[in-house]
Amino acid sequence: MSEETPNSVTLEKDGNVAVVIVNNPPVNALSWHVREGLANHFAAALADDSVEAIVLRCDGSTFIAGADISEFGKAPRGPDFNAVLNSIEQATKPVVAAIHGTALGGGLETALVCHYRVAVPSAKLGVPEVKLGLLPGAGGTQRLPRVVGVEAAATMTSLGDPVPAPKAKDMGLVDALAGEDSLAADAIAFARTKIADGPRPTRERAVFGDVAIIEQLKTANAKRWRGFDAPYANLACVEAATRLPFDEGLAFERQEFTKLMFGSQSAAQRHIFFAERQAAKIDGLPKDTALRDVKKVGVIGAGTMGGGISMNFLQKGIPVTIVEMQQEALDRGVGVIRKNYEASAAKGRFKPEQVEAMMGILTPTLNIEDLADCDLIIEAVYENMDVKKEIFAKLDSIAKPGAILASNTSYLDVDEIATATSRPGDVLGMHFFSPANVMKLLEVVRGEKTAPDALATAMAIGKKIGKVAVVAGVCDGFIGNRMLKPRQVEAMNLLMEGATPQQIDKVHVDFGMPMGPFQMSDLAGVDIGWHRDPTRIESIRDALAAKGRWGQKTGKGFYDYDEKRNPTPSAEVAEIIEDFRQHSNKAKREISDQEIIERTLYPMVNEGALILTEGKAQRASDIDVVWIYGYGWPVYRGGPMFWAGLEGTDKIVAALEKHGFAVAPLLKEKAEAKSGF
Repeated sequence: MSEETPNSVTLEKDGNVAVVIVNNPPVNALSWHVREGLANHFAAALADDSVEAIVLRCDGSTFIAGADISEFGKAPRGPDFNAVLNSIEQATKPVVAAIHGTALGGGLETALVCHYRVAVPSAKLGVPEVKLGLLPGAGGTQRLPRVVGVEAAATMTSLGDPVPAPKAKDMGLVDALAGEDSLAADAIAFARTKIADGPRPTRERAVFGDVAIIEQLKTANAKRWRGFDAPYANLACVEAATRLPFDEGLAFERQEFTKLMFGSQSAAQRHIFFAERQAAKIDGLPKDTALRDVKKVGVIGAGTMGGGISMNFLQKGIPVTIVEMQQEALDRGVGVIRKNYEASAAKGRFKPEQVEAMMGILTPTLNIEDLADCDLIIEAVYENMDVKKEIFAKLDSIAKPGAILASNTSYLDVDEIATATSRPGDVLGMHFFSPANVMKLLEVVRGEKTAPDALATAMAIGKKIGKVAVVAGVCDGFIGNRMLKPRQVEAMNLLMEGATPQQIDKVHVDFGMPMGPFQMSDLAGVDIGWHRDPTRIESIRDALAAKGRWGQKTGKGFYDYDEKRNPTPSAEVAEIIEDFRQHSNKAKREISDQEIIERTLYPMVNEGALILTEGKAQRASDIDVVWIYGYGWPVYRGGPMFWAGLEGTDKIVAALEKHGFAVAPLLKEKAEAKSGF
């Protein structure tokens, strides 16, 4: 090997068994030098007449965990992966893969070219490429149907979920289970038992199973896969394995892989993969910042948000004290938490004793002073600055020194809330999204005086409870809701000019959003933020709210709803819109779907550029993470700022100027350079 090549693969001998060992921390990814090492050491083992069998295993915490995705899109280096795999599969001596940790993606494809597979019971095996908009491009879709059958292969490739080793053994993916602490020795012993049997090339095994599973999977996942290319490409490749000779199947797989690899969807999904990890990094904060200890959490408010927030901590074994003002509200909130857990238990997610254990560390109280021993206190009451400041003033006198005081506000000024205390360094925002026990996004709002260790602790606790946490600065609506506002404003303007709620919503759903602006309003509640005076009609929303059209909860909002909450267009709403249009002297005209995109989605990109310029988001990819995990932006479009690059920043600026928007200077810069964010 050349001097600069890492020595990531070594060869040892145990009598008549050669052991090829990969050591490429942290996850033994298939970097170019690993491929080179595998090719060289397998060639050496095959050329050694004293070797009768070969074991492939890995040092460290895992088997080969997959491709080195940092190499994606770069000039190829080292031997071709498929060529290396083919040489292993065609070995004239039996080859055994010894698997621990995870064998994922290219790692499982490497194990599949080995003639036999041994795994420890804790190992997991899978092909998660579909989650990055790809498919197993090194024979995985062709070899899996020959090892586990069409049904299992189609399911594994299209859904991407890993399989535990014991289940993999039942499926035939693993030939034998080894001891957790004796994998190396057990694999060598197993290899010796296969010397007499000789090699068992996977490519020579017959495909088996029922191809009908492919259409069944498409039907069962139609909603989940809407708009995605990769699941269907994976299934097409598995189907091809049932009718094409192996080498032709490989060629078909390669063709489909190349389409995905160089398409925008996989680029978007890989962008989000890295963006999610980048979001955890806090600019200007030393990596060794000591975290505050959070052993007990207080939550103020037992409503929908407070209850959902509490569930996140209870599920991680962190005791929660939840405070309400009225016993009835407290009982109702605690009852909803129990009901949610019991519903999950009925689906097998929790055992009944786990439900009792979680409820056992929940302390309901009407006394805010019971929060005195909490390390983190989250206020989750309604959006009113005076109420929040009153609560924080009380917390200032109650909470122990060093306790983090967080507000779940979705748009209010965290710095103003902090002025109600004598400890602004302990105050920050923790904006959970509803339902808080389900939605993955957490905006952690960094106040002007928020202490670095308080911020770092909030981010770390977010990760601990399974959230994707993003740092946001103080501004109206932070990142997500601030960008939502121009979309909603323009959607209402478009109604006045001739578009219908259903047309505008359909454009957004066709784009890949889970729902459009008016469907979202009906779900959240048309009356949210309404002034509650039915005689004061200043907008279409006021008119709807005054007529009791509060959304799904009242059976009517921008749409009419049946008992199953299925929407239909409303004649009454059409009349209200027409009445407002006439009073505003707005001419009704035909509005194209493209104009709706230009006036609702392009302004979001513009607002994102302002957020970046003002330093309210650390990076463009953080904005994308917020919209993917908080608002259902389609993953295959990569978030609004990534999508701006796909759409063309110059095209976006031209359309915004055409429609009379003030364009953010940063967006103009990107357009002039014809670059994305």
